[in-house]
Amino acid sequence: MRANSAVACCCVVAALTAGCSVATRHKVLTVFFDGVPEPKQAAAAAAPVPAASAPASRAAVALEHGPYAAKLCGACHRSAAGNALVVPKDQLCLTCHEFRRATKHVHAPLASGDCLMCHDPHSSKYAYLLVSEPEVFCLHCHDAQAVSKNPAHSGEPRTCTACHDAHMSDNEYLLK
Repeated sequence: MRANSAVACCCVVAALTAGCSVATRHKVLTVFFDGVPEPKQAAAAAAPVPAASAPASRAAVALEHGPYAAKLCGACHRSAAGNALVVPKDQLCLTCHEFRRATKHVHAPLASGDCLMCHDPHSSKYAYLLVSEPEVFCLHCHDAQAVSKNPAHSGEPRTCTACHDAHMSDNEYLLK
C-alpha cells in the first residue's frame, strides 16, 4: 500500500512539473522534497572534479558523483520503484568502480560492500565524496585515544591517508 502511495506521489509530481516554468517546477518540487537547489544554483553547478585533482581538504564547491551530476538516476535507482536500487547496496558501487581484491588486507567497509559508510553517493564538499573532513574522517570509527597512543602517530600531525591506504593494502594496518 505504501509503495503505491509513493508511486502515486511521484506521478503527481511528474504531472505537476511537466511543462512548467523553472520557477513553478521548483515550487512544486520543494513541497515534496527537501534540499531542492534554487534554479540559479542548479544551473551554476560546477562539473565534477576528478578525484586525482581534488584538493586534500575542503573543496570550494560541492563535488558530484558522475551519474548524479549527469542526472542519470537510473544508473543506481530503479525509476519505477522510488529510491529502490538496481542491485543490493553492498554490490552497487562495484557495478562501475573496480577494486582488485587480491590484496592481503581490505578495509572493513570495502570488504563488506559498505562504500556509503565513507562516501556520499550523490555529492560532498569533501574530496573523493567523503562524508566528512579528511583531517578527522577516520576518527568517526577509529578511537582517537587509541590512535594517539601509537608511537608511529607521534610527531607532526598528518592525515591518516598519508601513511594508510583507505581501501586495501598488502601491508598490515593498510600501510602504503
